[in-house]
Amino acid sequence: MKKTTQCDVNTCFLCKNCIKEWLPAISANKKNINVKKGQVIFSEGDPVTGIYFVYEGNVKVHKKWGADKELIIRFANKGAIFGHRVLGGQASHYPISATALEAGVVCYVDMEFFESTLKVNSQFMYQLMLFFADELQEAERKMRNLAHMSVKGRVAQALISLKKQYGVNQEGHVDIELTRQDLASYAGATYETVFRVVNELTQEKLITTNGKKINITNEGKLFLLTQDTDL
Repeated sequence: MKKTTQCDVNTCFLCKNCIKEWLPAISANKKNINVKKGQVIFSEGDPVTGIYFVYEGNVKVHKKWGADKELIIRFANKGAIFGHRVLGGQASHYPISATALEAGVVCYVDMEFFESTLKVNSQFMYQLMLFFADELQEAERKMRNLAHMSVKGRVAQALISLKKQYGVNQEGHVDIELTRQDLASYAGATYETVFRVVNELTQEKLITTNGKKINITNEGKLFLLTQDTDL
């Protein structure tokens, strides 16, 4: 763990929404932590110590789903907050886990400083409230999809969501590389089913794949699969 004085004021959810007079306080209290690919940053059930932000890299936020499965709640990329689900009430343990998808850096502030930040920065509190509202809507949508949407539709929705969040690189691939297991955990399905669905989407020429890289070639038809529900 290393302490630094440099902040990303243009991207970081914390820095860009705080008053400029508060930035020196952030620099003095934050810690930047180098993480390796696959490193668990914190686990579900760990005691709460603070809040995290992605400085570099990508992080998956996930929760246990049954005895030996996980459900990926969301992906956090550069600047994003995570670990914030402990806010509200008297939560003493993290209700989710966070794992680095690649080597990177995460920024950490302890709870005492984070709560002081909320009290001093009304704009940050307002933006955090909007973020919570968006998260709630997304969580409700995912629960509805798990109950009423086919696996094929959920995989299609997952791919569209990833493209919306990460964009595409110069080769046209969605700009994040996921294992089929992570894609399955994000879509709320088994590895075997997602492997079969990805092959079907490839045969139908809706996507192309190159290892972990995925290129959406017909987003219109892919979107139509997300409209096929039992409602």
